Amino acid sequence: ETEIPEQLVPISSLSEEHLENLIKKLQKASEGLNSTLKDQIMSHPALHDALNDPKNGDSATKHLKQQASILGNIEKLKLLGPRRCFVEFGAGKGKLSHWVDIALKDAEKVHFILVEKVTTRFKVDGKHRKKNSVFERLQIDIQHLCLNKIPLLSKEKLPVVGIGKHLCGVATDLALRCLVETYAASCEERNEEPLAKRIKNDKTGKEINTVAKKGNEKNVPEKWSPVAGIVIALCCHHRCDWRHYVGKEYFRALGLGAVEFHYFQRMSSWATCGMRKTSLEASSLSTKRKDEQNDDSEEHDGFLTVEEKKKIGHLCKLLIDQGRVEYLRQKGFSPALQYYTDPLVSLENVLLTALPNHSSSPETTA
Repeated sequence: ETEIPEQLVPISSLSEEHLENLIKKLQKASEGLNSTLKDQIMSHPALHDALNDPKNGDSATKHLKQQASILGNIEKLKLLGPRRCFVEFGAGKGKLSHWVDIALKDAEKVHFILVEKVTTRFKVDGKHRKKNSVFERLQIDIQHLCLNKIPLLSKEKLPVVGIGKHLCGVATDLALRCLVETYAASCEERNEEPLAKRIKNDKTGKEINTVAKKGNEKNVPEKWSPVAGIVIALCCHHRCDWRHYVGKEYFRALGLGAVEFHYFQRMSSWATCGMRKTSLEASSLSTKRKDEQNDDSEEHDGFLTVEEKKKIGHLCKLLIDQGRVEYLRQKGFSPALQYYTDPLVSLENVLLTALPNHSSSPETTA
């Protein structure tokens, strides 16, 4: 069951009875889920001057607030540090990596891999000249990306931090699978010895050698994970795809399949109905939606009020995200969903984070 049946009709053509049945399935599947996530709206001093620049327009300020909060969350999870590789998925101009690099100052041996499938103008990654930071841009679709085949990662064995700002729909699932299955699993299968690591203790400022000395069997090295963490701002659930969705097992356990997923991901766009004009995404997201759907194909002139549709849309997004959380949990991570920015800044305001289980874990919210 990997394909959506071709005979599925648009939501606008569903009978009220069919739509009611779908909504009942959604509500039953969502029972027990916390529909209100924890607020984790943060900032970071690296963006202080940029945020206070009087030349900023409303759009620039909103983008900077989101980047500052993502950066603050990355730091809270203790993922900012030397000797690691940040992989930015859906990198666009590379601004998120730019701010991570600024925040790291003169940290040693920091690499950035920026993944973007389309040619991008006005890139900022080419402007970096710090000797301790290396930027590499890959123009490739995420579904074709194998991190273990990148010479830098196979040679240096640096832990990877996967990051992304508004990673659209299916791209989130492709990125998670790229990190957790394609890369992490291949590293574990090879069972290669990691390079000696020295991790700086945040509280003491002292450096602790975490790798055992050769010949001393009593000294057991700390478990090394090729993926140190994941921090991705989610976006555009209506552009998810059952074929690539990582939460299929979760859906099936709830008695749901490809058909229900198809309609839930379409109805997820209802979460922002009536609010789009007030947000930064009003123009950019509506443009994206036109690529994927007809003008009124996701609307239904039936029995639902605007507020009811918003609640249903939010439940659809939450259920899809919960499938991702369960997938990461099964793969040995401690995942969490949280609000990282105010809805007035961005209607797409949920951040997915995950740390390997042997790390200090973020609080789970579901």
